[in-house]
Amino acid sequence: MAEENLEQTVENEEAQAAESAEGSVDTRDSEIENLKNQLAAARADLYNYRQRMERERAKNRKLIAEDKVGEFLPVLDNLDRALCVPESGSAKDVLIGVRMVQRQFLSVLENSDVTVIPTVGCAFDLTQHDAIETEFVDNPEENGFILHEFMRGYRTSERVLRAAQVRVGRLRS
Repeated sequence: MAEENLEQTVENEEAQAAESAEGSVDTRDSEIENLKNQLAAARADLYNYRQRMERERAKNRKLIAEDKVGEFLPVLDNLDRALCVPESGSAKDVLIGVRMVQRQFLSVLENSDVTVIPTVGCAFDLTQHDAIETEFVDNPEENGFILHEFMRGYRTSERVLRAAQVRVGRLRS
């Protein structure tokens, strides 16, 4: 009888262990499925966040562009006024008006953190200047310095928007 009780106890323990293992596997499968669902939700949230941020960036870029155009409209108005000089008016009057518009335009650029790149008399700087010509010079102090500006260059505090096109002095050898 003791043997029967021992066999029955062993069988009961084996059955409980099998049930426990099945429950453990079911629990792990359930946890894995739960984690997969959480991962899918996190991926969807990230995708939606990126899409929302891109829409906001595009909207902000558009608003900034509209603001900048608005700053240039008075410059355009003044240019129109300068060009409305009667034909009987002098070229000097037109020139004065256009110079005023130029100053106003440069002022708007400066308020936008855009500055003119210095050229004539400055040392040539490959990062800011584009040498489209060289001119032989006899004075060693003019070697590597800018002698003439063909087109202005502009920069912000962070980068060059357009390099200045210049003529650079080169010492005769």
